[in-house]
Amino acid sequence: MSIKEQIESYTPFNEQEEKDKEQFLEFVNSFDDVLTRKNIFGHFSSSAFVVNKERTKMLVVYHIINDGWIYPGGHADGENDLLSVAVREVEEETGLKIKILDNSIFGLQSAPVKGHIKKGKYVSAHLHFDIIYLMEADDTIPLIYKEDESKGVRWVSFEKASDETMCDFIRPIHKKLIKKLKSNNI
Repeated sequence: MSIKEQIESYTPFNEQEEKDKEQFLEFVNSFDDVLTRKNIFGHFSSSAFVVNKERTKMLVVYHIINDGWIYPGGHADGENDLLSVAVREVEEETGLKIKILDNSIFGLQSAPVKGHIKKGKYVSAHLHFDIIYLMEADDTIPLIYKEDESKGVRWVSFEKASDETMCDFIRPIHKKLIKKLKSNNI
């Protein structure tokens, strides 16, 4: 199934997702290249909402550009299998092996990226059209992180998933993902 078809078949959980789904589809319908960073307006990214077995904690990485904690994820970089992208990003950013709890989209959001310097070059502000998948990992395994991308990785309780150390724009998304997880009894 194409990314467009996956988004079309996704049932939004709340108003934010309804509005973002419209934006995702408009973006896909307006541009040929939505999977690479060559599109200066935005591109698809893929993330993982990784929870522990007890469903009491979530995995976050300290993102350098956003200067705060956020769930793991990264750019599609031309790959249209966004679930595989999310799995790879979790493993690269944390060292964990994960269990996929659902192959379908668990959430989506349009994420703003501020202008920044990356590898000595300026990157203009743009949007990440972020597809989020639900995964599980063992919260007793030691974590690693990529120093060029983050300042750390850790597990946080659901109660702390929207505290002031989280990226500003991600706090309501964390709350939404936790609420959806609990309402679906996964």
